[in-house]
Amino acid sequence: MVKQRSALERIPAYKQGAMPSTSDVVKLSSNENPFPPLASVRDAVAAELERIHLYPSMAAPELTARIAELQGVEPENIVFGAGSVEVATQLVQASAGEGDEVMFAWRSFEAYPIIAIGAGATPVQVPLTHDERHDLDAMADAITERTAIIFVCNPNNPTGASLTHAEVRAFLDRVPSDVLVVIDEAYEHFNRDAETAIGIDLYREYPNVAVLHTFSKAYGLAGLRIGYAVAQADVAANLRKVAVPFAVSALAQTAAAASLDAEAELANRIDDIVAERARVTSELRAQGWNIGDSQANFVWLRLGDDTARIDAALTEAGVLARAFPGEGIRITIGSPDANSRALTALAGVHAGARG
Repeated sequence: MVKQRSALERIPAYKQGAMPSTSDVVKLSSNENPFPPLASVRDAVAAELERIHLYPSMAAPELTARIAELQGVEPENIVFGAGSVEVATQLVQASAGEGDEVMFAWRSFEAYPIIAIGAGATPVQVPLTHDERHDLDAMADAITERTAIIFVCNPNNPTGASLTHAEVRAFLDRVPSDVLVVIDEAYEHFNRDAETAIGIDLYREYPNVAVLHTFSKAYGLAGLRIGYAVAQADVAANLRKVAVPFAVSALAQTAAAASLDAEAELANRIDDIVAERARVTSELRAQGWNIGDSQANFVWLRLGDDTARIDAALTEAGVLARAFPGEGIRITIGSPDANSRALTALAGVHAGARG
């Protein structure tokens, strides 16, 4: 048997949201945008197909300039990857290794521990508060000399809870200046909390802050894989060193640029998703479910030991959600019809529980 790293035995395999096997099943398991690509984006990608025999530009200069202008930073502060999860991997590889610790709230994005162990570092999971939010005081207390990087997911996946600017600023004041804090804003476009922390503002104030963004969610480019980090120049330079060469395809770069051109049209779609989120949340509460306020494109049901039973009932009703065994179920906000189907299924489950 060939040699393999023993640490990989501790890595939990990333679990993709369940995929439908028939056309009568709705998929609400992967936080995908329910809308098809915009016509302008689709046309731009189609035109790029004529050049897919060529390597893309690793530097993505045009898109880099657009993002830098959008965020009010220099082009040297922007680094792309195949989705924000690949950029998160770059951040850990550049910051942590054997003997170092990677800290994050738990439960949060399930790739964090995978990335940490894959880099040879030790994942440090700090439990959420009773109301499904980051326990920033506990996270600050858990910092040690081995802490190299901290992820703060805002809004948090899978709970949808957001953190205020004041909370995160107070936390950053307690973090040593040599520890990198990554504010993961994959769901920022859906966040309607007026007091929420804004990653780019904190980046400008704290030299040890980096910010993660993605085109997968609000922009609807999950299948093309493109995300980026905003980081200080020295950090960004190291991310480029560990990045997978040519990971961001020309199609992805083209689609991202076309999406930036269509911000107004995309904003209307985001507003529709947020409105559906409000409807789903209201109806679930009316059914009697205990559900918190989500600022993302999904809702979270904390179910504990009842998770498997309710997930099975949803599946039987033709609704695929994302179950976390023993913890709860995350349900993506999809089309109105798909959302209504999930609501009907959950109403039946809850009525059965009461009966």
